[in-house]
Amino acid sequence: MQTEIYQPFDKFNFGNKTCFLSGKPLQSEEEKIQVFPAWLLAKYNLYDQPFKMLDENFPTYKDLKLPCSAEVNNLYLEPLEAEIKAAFEQGFDAVNQLDEWKLFIWAGKIMYGIIFNELQSAIRQQYAEGQGLNISQSLMHKFSSLHMMLQMLFLPIVFEDFKPYSFFLFKINPQTTEFNYRDEINSLTFSLRLKDFGFIFCLQDNGANAVYHQEILKKIAGQTLHPIQFEEFCGRIFYSAYLFNRLPEYNILPVQNKIYVEAMPLKGLSAKPLFDEWKPKVYGQVLENFWKPWGFLLLEIIKNPEQPMSFLVDKNSMFIKAEEIELAG
Repeated sequence: MQTEIYQPFDKFNFGNKTCFLSGKPLQSEEEKIQVFPAWLLAKYNLYDQPFKMLDENFPTYKDLKLPCSAEVNNLYLEPLEAEIKAAFEQGFDAVNQLDEWKLFIWAGKIMYGIIFNELQSAIRQQYAEGQGLNISQSLMHKFSSLHMMLQMLFLPIVFEDFKPYSFFLFKINPQTTEFNYRDEINSLTFSLRLKDFGFIFCLQDNGANAVYHQEILKKIAGQTLHPIQFEEFCGRIFYSAYLFNRLPEYNILPVQNKIYVEAMPLKGLSAKPLFDEWKPKVYGQVLENFWKPWGFLLLEIIKNPEQPMSFLVDKNSMFIKAEEIELAG
């Protein structure tokens, strides 16, 4: 295996002839893996379910694939999948014992897989229309950084005293038999709720969202959440990830047999806060979307514009226990 970081964004290489993660040539264009692992697709009957793309197309989950070498898949991805699968099947306690970095790679691979498919689709569309591809440079920078970090799966990459992500894991009751997944590509935010657990990743914020929400986190840390409480917290994170206005920068320093990644200060030379202004009405719109299964409308959610409806805390800002929540339907 190579010891140098593969950088597909330098030459915009998103074809099917090279491995998405290592850049090694493939034996055939049929050498691919699923973006969402096959075991997850089978368990939740997702193979033929539609997946909405940014261009409003709806491929099925099984259509989302990544070109991947047998070496990377057999030696690195399949063992990771086996470990994640075993933990997910057991539930919260087993997931809680997983190495966070392994979950980061697992979630990041899915997110990057979606990005890869979005880029392939955009390239095909632009070529069909005879135009060049026009994608934000800041987005390309974030995607490239995520891709670099995923290579820690097989490269000796060392993060210097920081985590590039914020991670939130909760036990949930009552549990679900459904597959509850969300992502937001622009902010690289990812959430998953299965069985009796749910977790959220901000994959590229250097921990900023965890600091931003430290007050509510102190109240809910270690608590079992009702599903509507988890979705409320997801709404908070997805909204703050949207408000996060920095582009993380990293120094990559090869030293002897290791590759050190150092985070540049997020504040940089700007006196501007790391997050734009939190607007209760906009947050209420986010909540309305996350609370669709329970049918709450925006007018109900922001009846008090300064204090939108919450199932996490009461009017005195005290945590509401999951078992105290009663909802219709």
